[in-house]
Amino acid sequence: MNYEAFREVIVYENCEHYIQNIIEKQGVTMLKNRKFILLFALLLSLGLVLAACGGGEDQSGSDNEGEDEGTSEEGSSEYNVGMVTDEGGVDDKSFNQSAWEGLQAWGEEHGLSKGAGFDYAQSEDESDYLPNMTRLVRNDYDLVFGIGFLLEDAITEIAKQNPDNDFAIVDTVVEAPNVASITFAEHEGSFLTGVAAAMKTNTDKLGFVGGVDSALINKFESGFVAGAKSVNPDIEVDIQYVGNFSSAADGKLIATRMYNDGADVIYHSAGAAGNGVFAQAKDLKQKDEDREIYVIGVDRDQYEEGAIGDHNVTLTSMVKRVDTSVIEVSNQGLNGEFPGGEVLVFGLEDEGIGIAETNEEAYTEEIATAVNEWKEKIKNGDVKVPQTRDELKAFEEEL
Repeated sequence: MNYEAFREVIVYENCEHYIQNIIEKQGVTMLKNRKFILLFALLLSLGLVLAACGGGEDQSGSDNEGEDEGTSEEGSSEYNVGMVTDEGGVDDKSFNQSAWEGLQAWGEEHGLSKGAGFDYAQSEDESDYLPNMTRLVRNDYDLVFGIGFLLEDAITEIAKQNPDNDFAIVDTVVEAPNVASITFAEHEGSFLTGVAAAMKTNTDKLGFVGGVDSALINKFESGFVAGAKSVNPDIEVDIQYVGNFSSAADGKLIATRMYNDGADVIYHSAGAAGNGVFAQAKDLKQKDEDREIYVIGVDRDQYEEGAIGDHNVTLTSMVKRVDTSVIEVSNQGLNGEFPGGEVLVFGLEDEGIGIAETNEEAYTEEIATAVNEWKEKIKNGDVKVPQTRDELKAFEEEL
C-alpha cells in the first residue's frame, strides 16, 4: 500500500496533499506491526477526505418515480424546469395532469429524468405555493411554472425575489420581466362544447359545474351557455360552483341535483372536483344502461374517465393544450429565448384549444359537422364569443 496507488483513484487534485499527509503521519509506523489496521484506517481516512472535498459521484437529483409527490431534488441538466401544482394535485386527470404530461414529454425529449432535469411540487392548499416554488429555485431549477391562476400571488412574489430566474404562470397574467404569462381562449372552446351539448340533449336542460367562481372560470361558463343558446335559445343551463378544485365529493353532490332536475349533459370546469361529476354520471348509467346521460370534460380528453362497462358517459371534452404550452415555453427557455414579460395566447387558430371527438358513438357526425361550422365562424370573426356574464347577457339579447 503506497501513495501512488492511492493517487490513481483520487479525482480531486486539490485533495491529494491531505492523503499524502495521512500516509506519512499514520502509515509508516503502523505498517510495521498492524498492516490490517493500516489498510482500514487509510481507507476510512480517504473516504472522509473525499466526502469533505466534494468527491465521489454527482448526487444532484434522483429518480423519484416511485414517490407519491414531487420532491424537487436539485436539477442536473443545463436548464432545469419545475412546476408547482394548485390544490387539485398532479393527478387531477385534468389541468395539472396535462401540465405534468407536457413537462414529462419535454424532459424525455431532452434525455432528462424526474428529479434530474425536471420535477414537480404538489400543493395541498394555497399555503404550499410559495414554499414549493422557493424550494425549486433553491434546488437550481431555472424555470418554474405556476399551474393555475390561484398561484398568481406566489409567482409575483418569487419572481421579484429571484430576478435571474425564469417563471411562468398559466391562466392569468403577471406583469414582470422574468415571467411568461400563458393564457388560452377557453371561452371559444367552451362555446363549441355548448353547441355539442345543445345538439345532444333530449331534455333541453344542461348543467355547468365550475370550480372557483372567478373571471377565468366565468369564461368557460359564458362560452358554454352562448354556444348552447346559439343552437336553441330556449335551452336551460343550471350553473353551480363547487368553491374549490379539489372536492370530488362536492362535485358529485352538485351533479346529483342537476341530473335529478332533468339535466342530461353537464359540462364541468372544476379540476379534480369534476371527477365527482363523472362518478355520478357513471353511477346513474350503471343503474340504468338505457339512460342518455353525459359529461363534458375539460382541459384534456377525459374520455377514459367516462368508461362504464360497455358504455362511456363522456360526450366530448374541451381540450386546452396546457401540455403543449409547457413544452413550448420550456424549449424557449432552454434555447435562451425565454418570453419573459410576454403574454402568450393559445386559441383555436393555433390549435391551443380544441374539442375531442373520441367518443364516436355519442359524438355523432352530425354534431361534429355543426361544431366545425361554428368553429369556422369564430375563426373568421363572424361570431364573437362572450367571456364574461355581462358580455353573455348582451350576446343573448341579439339571438
